[in-house]
Amino acid sequence: KETGIPADAYAKMMIKKIDKVMAEMEVGDPDVWLKATENIGNIINFVSVLIEKGHAYSTENGDVYFDVESFPAYGKLSNRNLEDALNGVRIDNDESKKSPLDFALWKSAKEGEICWDSPWGKGRPGWHIECSAMNKVAFGDTVDIHGGGRDLIFPHHENEIAQTEALT
Repeated sequence: KETGIPADAYAKMMIKKIDKVMAEMEVGDPDVWLKATENIGNIINFVSVLIEKGHAYSTENGDVYFDVESFPAYGKLSNRNLEDALNGVRIDNDESKKSPLDFALWKSAKEGEICWDSPWGKGRPGWHIECSAMNKVAFGDTVDIHGGGRDLIFPHHENEIAQTEALT
């Protein structure tokens, strides 16, 4: 939004840059290349199942949140209890959320944002759900290794594990 470049054009530009850097570092092409924008249906299905199983809820404005308290193992990866995890919450609590720890699976459309139709209205996926839904498509129900920096343990990996394990 800050660049004034449409989201799809910006994404293509960034993919080109990443591909160039990876080639310079002699990193081979991945066996599986998935894009969130090409997996919206899979993401919506993933969110729908979480709602059906009681691990997620939608709000009046079309946002969908993961209900952290519905998943007793939440915090296991990062060794946080729910009270300690509140210290990692980066944004003000949305009044429509049950808990400040509940994280977005689907965000309602805002003016000028890229968006898709969903059962909850026009919107876009939350950050964590994209990875989980695409991992499920590519690898099935079990992921043995999920890489990433230590800085992503909480909340990103913690949230991914919670929503993925809540499906099973």
